[in-house]
Amino acid sequence: MKSKTRSETMEETRCRLLLSARRSFGADGYAATVMDELTAAAGVTRGALYHHFGDKKGLLLAVARQLDAEIEAGLAAAESAAPDPWQGFKRRCRAYLQAVTEPEAQRILLRDAPAVLGVDFVQAGQRQCVTAIAERLRGLMTTGEIRTAEPQALARLLNGALVEAAAWAASAERPEQALAQALDALEPLLEGLRQKGASPK
Repeated sequence: MKSKTRSETMEETRCRLLLSARRSFGADGYAATVMDELTAAAGVTRGALYHHFGDKKGLLLAVARQLDAEIEAGLAAAESAAPDPWQGFKRRCRAYLQAVTEPEAQRILLRDAPAVLGVDFVQAGQRQCVTAIAERLRGLMTTGEIRTAEPQALARLLNGALVEAAAWAASAERPEQALAQALDALEPLLEGLRQKGASPK
């Protein structure tokens, strides 16, 4: 059997650490996660953690970025499966609400990461979301699908509404019911953007 190269071994170690950290951060939270227990669960040394991520905070950043990338891939898939750009935009918004109300995303991305990684992390994430929304709004305005407004301003309003709705649903006494209500309310909110005379879809 061919032995693994050093780079393959390093990547395997990195993946094991990320998986172990994600489980611990998602289940117990950042503050309650003990590094010695995390590395033991991953089957690696604490030195490996320092080598790959620097420290516990660096590990959280890597986990948050991984989770962000997975959510973005899910949004892209929901959007691309739609029959047209308008339906794609609506599906993307719905998929975002569904993704960030998952317990793992709530704890890691919306609670621990902002508290530990600070304002720079939050602002970078917000900029990315707002830019993505504004880009799609601009395209929909160009084709006459929705009313004309300043795309960045409208994107910030929509992004704020989605983030707030996700936080509300996740902290509700009955999260599944609250999410369903948020998704129902999202429909008239988005349809309110439609240009008069646009064909119903």
